[in-house]
Amino acid sequence: MFDNLTDRLEDVFRKIRGHARLTEENVQAALREVRLALLEADVNFKVVKDFVDRVRERAMGQDVLKSLTPGQQVVKIVHDELVELLGGQAQGLDLSASPAVIMVVGLQGSGKTTTCAKLALKLRREFKRKPYLVPADVYRPAAIDQLHKLANQLDIEAYPSTPDMNPVDICAAALEEARRTGHDVVLLDTAGRLHIDETLMDELAAIKEKTRPGEILFVADAMTGQDAVTVAAAFNDHLDITGVVLTKMDGDARGGAALSVRQVTGKAIKLVGVGEKVADLEIFHPDRAASRILGMGDILTLIEKAQADVDADEAAAMEKKLRKAQFTLDDFRTQMRRIKKLGSIEGLLKMIPGMSQVSKQLGEAQMPEKEMARVEAIINSMTKAERVAPKLINTSRKERIARGSGTTVLEVSQLLKNFTQMQKMMQRMMGGKGMPSMPKMPPGMKLPGGMPGGMPQMPPGMGGMGEMPGGGMPLDPEAVKTARAAAKAAAKKKKEQRKKRKKR
Repeated sequence: MFDNLTDRLEDVFRKIRGHARLTEENVQAALREVRLALLEADVNFKVVKDFVDRVRERAMGQDVLKSLTPGQQVVKIVHDELVELLGGQAQGLDLSASPAVIMVVGLQGSGKTTTCAKLALKLRREFKRKPYLVPADVYRPAAIDQLHKLANQLDIEAYPSTPDMNPVDICAAALEEARRTGHDVVLLDTAGRLHIDETLMDELAAIKEKTRPGEILFVADAMTGQDAVTVAAAFNDHLDITGVVLTKMDGDARGGAALSVRQVTGKAIKLVGVGEKVADLEIFHPDRAASRILGMGDILTLIEKAQADVDADEAAAMEKKLRKAQFTLDDFRTQMRRIKKLGSIEGLLKMIPGMSQVSKQLGEAQMPEKEMARVEAIINSMTKAERVAPKLINTSRKERIARGSGTTVLEVSQLLKNFTQMQKMMQRMMGGKGMPSMPKMPPGMKLPGGMPGGMPQMPPGMGGMGEMPGGGMPLDPEAVKTARAAAKAAAKKKKEQRKKRKKR
């Protein structure tokens, strides 16, 4: 979402760092560009003015202008002020009551119903709670059915409301039912409108009065920009909301809502929707968001994603396999599927400090997830024995695998060669005591522009983004040569075997 803003700010800070010493003039010039970048990102005008004034006041101090690294000091000031602009620190949910009541409000189309299901799943997984979903939107067609379907999908109980019931009565009865059945969190999916009206607000106020929620979360579509902030302020005036949930944060909007809503409403962003899957709901961390905006990555979120999706016992079993050099194509496929769970490669790269520019270097090249599907298709077309012992795969087997996966023999050969190289590399890595410094990947498996330091490249078989077969991407010349030689040798051997059989 913040890509355009990040690009603009990176250009500004590159110019600042280029000055050996800073003066009032070049600081003022840089802040003018920062102001323009924020306004273009659809940030509220008053918020921009206050933000730039605070940065100017701190940046013009003598400690900054006379420091040895004035450019870095200015970047730090902007980072600190961005964190403050976004809310200072992550805000948790009030779950102290028993049962805790969370009332979800907002306009139609903002994603309230899906957010309720996502939040229920998060509460069960991460907070070990027993949530109860309450469909109270009796006006939007199929809203109740939608929440019931999501509840069934997640195996979470939902109150059996119907469109002919009164929303206030639904919420009151559901709260009593939750107490009776031992649920400790009640999620109220309330009705919305296409615009704010008194009837809607009166109904929501009645639900609030009846259920006494500990949290009133306003759900806003981040793609609507400043409109989301205006509507949030109106809901806050009527209901005194406790926090904001921004949905569609994975979209291509300019990010103005996220940067404005805290200052305009005085309420913190508590959660953000970062995808369409039911697991794609994250706690909002202002410091991490500020780091992403400034192109500094977000390594903590990346670690949390990995911890959530990797089972400790499975990781230990994988380490044993690696130490014994028993890593198979089945294991490789499992690892690829885990990478997919973490999200897109482009999104993961942006979380790694210094890697935000890699996706731009790729240009029109295919992103690895598109190639991963091809690699998985090839592995799926192999027999179990072939996945365990790839040496069994001769030319005729390659032809069968290629037909089954919709690829070519050359692509199958490329994958097998890369997998063999990876096995050898892992044996070298695990052969010593512990994990040595990460070696570089084999030649012909680099990202365009290279990766910094000794950072490992993409796993072999995923093509290193530059050499994966298919899609018009260039193949490794050595792999082509080897595959052709192997094919000729196999064909020659087959021909000789046929001649021998004829003589008999």
